[in-house]
Amino acid sequence: MTENRGRDGGFRGAGKGQSRPAKPRADRPAQRWKRDDQARGNRPPFRGKKTEEAAGERTGGKRTFSPRGGAPGTGGNKMHRAPVQPREKRDGRPGEEKRMHAHGRPDRRPGRGKPERPINLAPRRVALETLLDVSRSDAYASLALDKRLAQADLPRRDRAFVTQLVYGTLENRLTLDWRIDQFLDGEKDLEPTVREILRMGAYQLFYLDRVPDMAAVDESVRLTRAMGFEALTGLVNAVLRSMIRGKNETVWPKPQEDAARYLSVMFSAPQELCSMLMEAYGEQGALEILRYRPAKRDVTVRINYLRCDDARLRSLFADEEIAFDPGMVPGTYKVHDAGDLTRMRAFQNGLFTIQGESSVIAARVVGAAPGQTVLDACAAPGGKTAVLSEMMHDTGRVYAWDTHAHRVDLIKGTMNRLKLENVRPAVRDAAVPREEMAMTLDAALVDAPCSGTGVMMEKPDVKYRVSREGVQALCCTQAKILDAVAPMVKVGGTLVYATCSILPQENEDQVRAFLARHPEYEIAPMAALLPEALAGREGECGLQMFAHRDGTDGFYVCRMRRVRG
Repeated sequence: MTENRGRDGGFRGAGKGQSRPAKPRADRPAQRWKRDDQARGNRPPFRGKKTEEAAGERTGGKRTFSPRGGAPGTGGNKMHRAPVQPREKRDGRPGEEKRMHAHGRPDRRPGRGKPERPINLAPRRVALETLLDVSRSDAYASLALDKRLAQADLPRRDRAFVTQLVYGTLENRLTLDWRIDQFLDGEKDLEPTVREILRMGAYQLFYLDRVPDMAAVDESVRLTRAMGFEALTGLVNAVLRSMIRGKNETVWPKPQEDAARYLSVMFSAPQELCSMLMEAYGEQGALEILRYRPAKRDVTVRINYLRCDDARLRSLFADEEIAFDPGMVPGTYKVHDAGDLTRMRAFQNGLFTIQGESSVIAARVVGAAPGQTVLDACAAPGGKTAVLSEMMHDTGRVYAWDTHAHRVDLIKGTMNRLKLENVRPAVRDAAVPREEMAMTLDAALVDAPCSGTGVMMEKPDVKYRVSREGVQALCCTQAKILDAVAPMVKVGGTLVYATCSILPQENEDQVRAFLARHPEYEIAPMAALLPEALAGREGECGLQMFAHRDGTDGFYVCRMRRVRG
């Protein structure tokens, strides 16, 4: 049996697996003797004079104070010491920093003398790179964010912060630029990365209460340095600090001078879009649309009634301590502070799906019945296709088309998860006429490509892509799809046209033009298929939903019936 001598000179047994006797370190006896001397009161004499001289050299012989607000990380107006350079301690160990009181005594307060903990720039860097994907590569924010978050593998709290930072900065981009430009002193042509950093910093200053002002400034400066723009850290620091001091001095445009410019700056929407909304709904109507910000961002889920019922879903949510309220549409629920619902086993097993109420409404008004043959002409990612399939009790056939293979894969994935077998996904261009399918459909749904102006709250990057020329091109595509699908519907069959737009030229005007070209169709009232809260809002050419008025996405739906061949 081997024996192991401990530090106290005693012995302890060492059996199998125990370590060998530790070799004495050269500095250990010195450390023990030092402790023993201190225990007996034989401490080294206090060399106050030299220490005071050293402190005087570092601080200029006097106390220093920060200006109002303080430098980043100094804690505002508090008295602080100038940074102490590393020097050798008296015990001969180099490279350790010794902080001193003004009177030369070592600072032994808790936490003092430890290296400053670095700020975690990872979440802000992920947010910045996502915003650069959107601004430089014209990427869709939702897709770019998902990709960056997957690469970063951040904790849940950081993921939520990144999401808020990305969408908040995008949602308020033009308003933030207006503020920033007033403190740039003519240097408005900034490097795009630095511009995005300033936007993120300004968003934290003016929209996020939980981020202290100095932290927002400090982290923006550090992010600028981390991105390789050391020369511009001073500019970022100065602009953000000036914005803090002058937060009540910003000069805003006046509505009576230029209404479109006023709406653009105050509610961060391109002037061209503001003008289009004013032409459609007047200045007050455009104001109400653009200024709406939901108090809370709930997630809407829909039950798959082929695999679940209301009682079971409520029980599953209760088990997970998920707060929810019934939605306006039967079978839907508004989930509060949802987190990532896709991680729930109930979601993965197809008991429910995540889908907005307006999207559910567009599919429900088709009135699909068991055994029918139905087409979802622009189907990806498959939410409305699933509603049609479930209404048909997974019988008959639902054709689900999209022009891109990767989007058709999304449809297949949705159907597999929901265990729906009557859907036939395919890569097809719905704008191409198909004579072989003439009068073969009981119903068709055309949720056409559009400007997306009805979902600006959920997808804030959409509004910066809207232009008159772009909308005109979309209207041509919408008309082609309607003209190609119309001959496929049987006499007595149903054709539903829908968009997630609030612009009349894509909606009511499009339907009127279609009816003029196709007299074999007429408007079919759909009040009986609508939720009670919306039934009274149906107009002559369908239903236009608004986020600020109806609590749904801005969606348009019109139901038509083929009355002759």
